[in-house]
Amino acid sequence: MRIYTRSGDKGTTSLIYGKRVAKNDIRVEAYGTCDEANSMIGLALSHLDAVEWEKKEEFFNSLHRIQTILFHVGSELATPDNNEVTWKLTNQHIVELESQIDQWDNELPALKNFILPSGHPVAATLHVARTIVRRAERLAVAVEGEQSHPLVISYLNRLSDYLFVAARYANKMCGGNEVPLKVDE
Repeated sequence: MRIYTRSGDKGTTSLIYGKRVAKNDIRVEAYGTCDEANSMIGLALSHLDAVEWEKKEEFFNSLHRIQTILFHVGSELATPDNNEVTWKLTNQHIVELESQIDQWDNELPALKNFILPSGHPVAATLHVARTIVRRAERLAVAVEGEQSHPLVISYLNRLSDYLFVAARYANKMCGGNEVPLKVDE
């Protein structure tokens, strides 16, 4: 398989089923932003090499699964209206997120105030991934006006919560500090 095709040299790309759209089409922006989040999660995972903890492999596998499911999100966003989605999101994907959020959250101290995105490189990188997912969610809302893939928005919304809790959990497990927000008076 060749990496370059030259088909995008004039500023267009293909959606699933071959429909050509501008590279700045809202759908392309949305699934491209999911790809950014996916890459940032990969960067966070690369920082795990420097730490050891009992449940590190479980943590890694959970995030690796998220990377895979983000391809399902991209598939939904890249499929034009009235076409069958190849890799569909399901409610089970959202349930998996919620279950993992609850599991990690039960091991964390209760939040008493806002925290600043910071701490161990794993956690800080997951916070960046979370903000990218929030942007993907905003873009998916714009796409939603054109097509009906209702689980995409729900999944991205829950994924940002998951990444927030994952960052907190990583800080705890990696010895990073959560920095509370202090409002100047």
